[in-house]
Amino acid sequence: VAWAVAQTGGVVGWRILEIGPLEGGHSCMLERAGAAEVLAIEANTRSFLKCLCVKEVFGLQAVQFLLGDGMAFMEQDAGGFDMVFASGVLYPLQDPMAFLRLLPRMAPRVFLWTHYFDDTIVRHASAIAHKFGQVEQATIGGFTYEFVEQSYKEALQWSGFCGGSAPTSRWLTRRSIIDFLCHLGYRRIEIAFEAPDHPNGPAFAIYADLKESR
Repeated sequence: VAWAVAQTGGVVGWRILEIGPLEGGHSCMLERAGAAEVLAIEANTRSFLKCLCVKEVFGLQAVQFLLGDGMAFMEQDAGGFDMVFASGVLYPLQDPMAFLRLLPRMAPRVFLWTHYFDDTIVRHASAIAHKFGQVEQATIGGFTYEFVEQSYKEALQWSGFCGGSAPTSRWLTRRSIIDFLCHLGYRRIEIAFEAPDHPNGPAFAIYADLKESR
């Protein structure tokens, strides 16, 4: 969160749309960084209840938590936010490209933290390799991208939250994520927290801005 705020030059007075707050920790940090409004939408009921507890315990005034489908909200809302903040949201989706495609109309800036698919890395990771299919290609709005179908398999039997709202999701390749953001008009791209050896699959954080400079 601190890194994302630093990329923006400061979020004081901003309206931020947060998709997938999980337990409200990032929401709290964004309010403390000076955001005037943080609208945080959580799809998991248990996590949403934890968010409400965090709101009460820390006395959050700028944060509003909503329970529901963040992408459905984005499809219906008029936008007007200063930034979209989405950590751990992209890789559990069944249609991550549709999510990315909605970002420019919601805000000129976006922060994402996500896992991505790398064939060389994943195929040599015995703990997770069995969860992934073969690399496929698809096209959206004239842009061709690569993805792999991922199955939660044994995680579906967990009593807790396994990460997604469906038995499968689509993991995009790293290059597909970056190139599609550029295709959407984001002119400034910053990357940090590269973790190719993350135990759950390679991951990174990305900040994208429709403007070239702050």
